[in-house]
Amino acid sequence: MKANPNRFWTTVILLGWAFDFLFWEKPTGINFAIYVALCLLTGVFLLRADGLRPAPGSSLLLIPIAFLAAMTFIRQEPLSVFLSVAAVLFLMGVFALTYLSGQWTRYGLLDYFFGYLNLLGSIIARPLGFVSENRRPASGQPSLGQKRNVHFWPVVRGIVIALPVIAIFASLLSSADPIFATRFEDFLALFRIDNLPEYIFRLVYILVFAYALAGTFLHAAQKSDENVEEKTRVSPFLGFTESSIVLGSVLILFITFVVIQFQYFFGGQSNIHIEGYTFSEYARKGFGELVAVAFFSLLMLLGLGAITRRESESQRRVFSGLGIVLVGLVIVMLVSAFQRLQLYEIAYGFSRLRAYTHVFMIWLALLLVTVVGLEITRRERIAACAMLIAALGFIISINLINVDSFIVKENIQREIRGVQDKAFAQGRADLDAQYFLDLSDDAVPSLVNAYKSRSLPASVKEKVGASLACIRYTRDLDKRKLPWQSFHFSRYFADRAFATVKKELDAYKILDKDLPVMVQTPSGEEFSCYQYYYD
Repeated sequence: MKANPNRFWTTVILLGWAFDFLFWEKPTGINFAIYVALCLLTGVFLLRADGLRPAPGSSLLLIPIAFLAAMTFIRQEPLSVFLSVAAVLFLMGVFALTYLSGQWTRYGLLDYFFGYLNLLGSIIARPLGFVSENRRPASGQPSLGQKRNVHFWPVVRGIVIALPVIAIFASLLSSADPIFATRFEDFLALFRIDNLPEYIFRLVYILVFAYALAGTFLHAAQKSDENVEEKTRVSPFLGFTESSIVLGSVLILFITFVVIQFQYFFGGQSNIHIEGYTFSEYARKGFGELVAVAFFSLLMLLGLGAITRRESESQRRVFSGLGIVLVGLVIVMLVSAFQRLQLYEIAYGFSRLRAYTHVFMIWLALLLVTVVGLEITRRERIAACAMLIAALGFIISINLINVDSFIVKENIQREIRGVQDKAFAQGRADLDAQYFLDLSDDAVPSLVNAYKSRSLPASVKEKVGASLACIRYTRDLDKRKLPWQSFHFSRYFADRAFATVKKELDAYKILDKDLPVMVQTPSGEEFSCYQYYYD
């Protein structure tokens, strides 16, 4: 990389300062998306200045990065935000790894692993190499800019080293002499640096961030053109016979399970009391285990596919056939798990975990089918790309459906149907409005819309109103004035929604401000604002 060293270091230090400015003592909001955009735009600018343009394949990564970064200030549901942040950081790493080659679609799982190890090594070592490379020009004579650096950078390094040393000795001397301590505090107040230890800590992590970003940019410039198409990290070492025995044994077990339990898979409620099963036991039991079986079956199939020697066309066809049968049986199990989960949701309503599991099973089934297709077409190498796309599909899906809002809508509709249809309500739990208290601000607009709906039965409306009253009371306890860096659309839309029902919610009285807080509805019923979690 031939970037001007002064411009390069100034830029990455400014990025480190931007991190401090956007995040120090500020909750996550729009700041994350802004910082992601700053890092990407700055990195591309620095590399393009050296004539290094991103490969078209790498540029495609910017689409999911931009979408998921935006979701972090649109959604507040914890898992959606966590997975969005994790996916953005991972994809930014992949962007740096394949900036020039664009070959991330050809990466295997081990390529990602070793690629990130190399990136870590670059973060540690390449900034130092960049400094030494730019210390003297090729002619051996220092340029005018480097003559200035001889005087400038030693001063900067001296100040950086001196600050923590001075802080330590000043702290010790202040403890030794109260008069000195008073005078020193007056001196710090004069320059408004009375919180010197905090400033030193922030300066240190700003420099650490700048150093890490420098290493990332240098790796993208110098090492991201590596061709991985023909590289094989692990050579197949397991014989075809051994793999066939493993796959065949698992197939026999799965076939036996499917045959014995087939009456339960699609029998629905008519078979619930067989062998003493109750409704809740049938609905709840098994779907988690079946999803786990499907997930580990996928790992087994991928693992055996990577390490099994298939020395003839017939062996390849047999292995592919066994894989097809395995995936077929696993999909039958996923259908069973999906049905059991639906029964559980009909009986008890939606929760976050049930919503996640619903979406996860769909993407897992698609991934299983894709892996078998890649095995048949002999394109097993891009199975890692398929896994990455499936993972992104899951994360994007739970962001798009807005999990907390979805839970509110589905559970209220389930309760309305139960009020209107006594046969549907039989054996099913009532609306658990207290669970709404565990949800994020994403749920508030849907709760308000439901509360304002004229078709909502009075009994359901009181529960929804009590939930809103509890949520509003809890939010009012938070007196923080959030800076613009923490702006969040979910919080903004929740505030707007509450403003439309302020007078109606004033009819719900807070009875006891000590824990647990109680709310009295207009009809005189008491509602506890106690929050709890369940699956």
